[in-house]
Amino acid sequence: MAKIASNAEAAAEGARTTSKLVTDLREVASDAEELLNLTASQAGERIADVRARLGESLADLRGQLRDLEADMVERGKQVARVTDDYVHDNPWKSVGIGAGVAFLLGLLVGRR
Repeated sequence: MAKIASNAEAAAEGARTTSKLVTDLREVASDAEELLNLTASQAGERIADVRARLGESLADLRGQLRDLEADMVERGKQVARVTDDYVHDNPWKSVGIGAGVAFLLGLLVGRR
């Protein structure tokens, strides 16, 4: 059960990371809109500043996406290991759980 609790904590951390990523994507979109608006009517130092900020934001975002991808792959491997261990330690419980899930899915599909 402790492994399941730690997986729940990992999932919560993943949700916070995803939220941060969405916030960063919104910031990049905002900077891109500002860049487009400025380039339509002006040229000069302000555009260079916005372009620099946009470049920095994109570089940060790319790094965060790489980190997020690596983190998600590692968490997926951890969940697979925990599940595999549980199934090996409790084969009949696993069969029962699988049968229960299949039964519930059958009921849900049958109602449609």
